[in-house]
Amino acid sequence: MIFDHHGASVRTNRATVNGTSLHHRTGGSGPAVVLLHGVPKTGYHWRHLVPKLTPHHTVVVPDLRGLGDSARPAGGYDSATMADDIAALMAHLGHESYSVLGEDWGAVIGYQLAARHRDHVNALVFAEALFPGFGFEEHTALTEENVSGDMHLWHLGFYFQPDVPEMLIAGHERELITYMIKNERSHPDTATPDAIEEYVRCYSMPGGIRAMLAVYRAMLVDAEQNRQAARKKLDIPVLALGGSAFIGDRNEAQMRLMAHDVTGHVFDAGHDLAEEVPDEVAAVVLPFLADRG
Repeated sequence: MIFDHHGASVRTNRATVNGTSLHHRTGGSGPAVVLLHGVPKTGYHWRHLVPKLTPHHTVVVPDLRGLGDSARPAGGYDSATMADDIAALMAHLGHESYSVLGEDWGAVIGYQLAARHRDHVNALVFAEALFPGFGFEEHTALTEENVSGDMHLWHLGFYFQPDVPEMLIAGHERELITYMIKNERSHPDTATPDAIEEYVRCYSMPGGIRAMLAVYRAMLVDAEQNRQAARKKLDIPVLALGGSAFIGDRNEAQMRLMAHDVTGHVFDAGHDLAEEVPDEVAAVVLPFLADRG
């Protein structure tokens, strides 16, 4: 469960939007902010940050299409379609304007949400992600630089191969998720047993790994979507957050290609900032979001 600043569990529900069903949690009051998780995580990733936001914001925490407790349709795993899911969800919930905080794949989707639904998005927080079409692909290469810098994203090529990943991962979801979650952090102990259990539960359900792989397999489509969107830079404020041991200040460098007004901050952390250093993240994010409702 996820709790607000009063220690009460946030509300949970489902909404049928954009041809699928999204599980989502809501809590707090004030200007709305939607939190978009990455892979192999769910909305539970935000459990430490939510109670720091709810005194000031109405917080919406969806499980992305195919992930968590959301439905797992056959298609629609490109970032533009998944962004449209969130726009439809926020409209369904009655939020005409809102800020977006995304991490990992959720950050890429958050960018597309801001680009495609600019009239509704006030600000974007882009945390720990590489953009397809703008450098992501280069980190899949087996090079000395990638390997020595711990940025060899070997799993991308593996996930693209049809059928074989499903065959090898089946029955080993726990081992894969535990390895991926802990290996990408400076503080692996922050991958607490409750979080591992929740992620394993969701990705072990029927279609869980298929949906996860579909997100990666849409990457070439995402690349073209990002190149098209980048032709017009965002004119909203953007906060680019990085972990020093993973993507770091490259988050800011990428976002400067995508937006005019970009501020960057790098934490002493790895890839999963909201689980590794939630207090520090809140201290940077809250002032940025203030008065943007």
